[in-house]
Amino acid sequence: MNELFWLAMLLVNFALILLAYRVFGKMGLFIWVPISVIIANIQVIQGISLFGFAATLGNIVYASSFLVTDILSENYCKKEANRAIWIGFFSLVSMTLLMNLALLFEPLGDEFSKSTHDSISNIFSFMPRIVIASFTAYLISQKHDIWAYHLWKKRFKGRKNIWLRNNLSTMVSQLIDSVIFTLIAFYGVYENEVLIEIVLTTYVLKWIVAAADTPFVYIANYMKKKKMVD
Repeated sequence: MNELFWLAMLLVNFALILLAYRVFGKMGLFIWVPISVIIANIQVIQGISLFGFAATLGNIVYASSFLVTDILSENYCKKEANRAIWIGFFSLVSMTLLMNLALLFEPLGDEFSKSTHDSISNIFSFMPRIVIASFTAYLISQKHDIWAYHLWKKRFKGRKNIWLRNNLSTMVSQLIDSVIFTLIAFYGVYENEVLIEIVLTTYVLKWIVAAADTPFVYIANYMKKKKMVD
């Protein structure tokens, strides 16, 4: 059943991005970036089994941020895509700081307040290696994605080659993200064989998301050409 829910979440994420784009225009894409970053960092603490592999839940929504920057790169310009990256980074830093400040407050003495505080602490407690890994992987992989997209856009021009530049940029960027995050967060914690397994399984899932988002880049480009969005 997890696989069906995963596929459903995949489609819901992509549909919500197009809906935000249709309703709010370019601003809708900017809105989605902090949504994806924050939700991904909450979902990632939940381990699940997918297609026989151990995985974390936040892969889809995090990978969807690459779809957004690719749409911005295709329909607008490199500057707008970079702006989206910094919006996401700012939201990630803000969430980390504000939620960890919130944990400094003493809860009320009743069981419900204590239980709620413990639950929030389990999700948002400041774990330096995880936070540094998340920040570093996000910035480097997203920056690479935009750089690569525009590199391939110059070499493979035309609407028919959107699929090529989208996949060439995103799939490499997802690998960079998986490797950087895993090494910073877990090197020395797990054996090397386990680290390799984490990188490979995480990347395979992100690769599937990257491949599946290609039609949605075309749809977004069509919406822009038909002036359905600003």
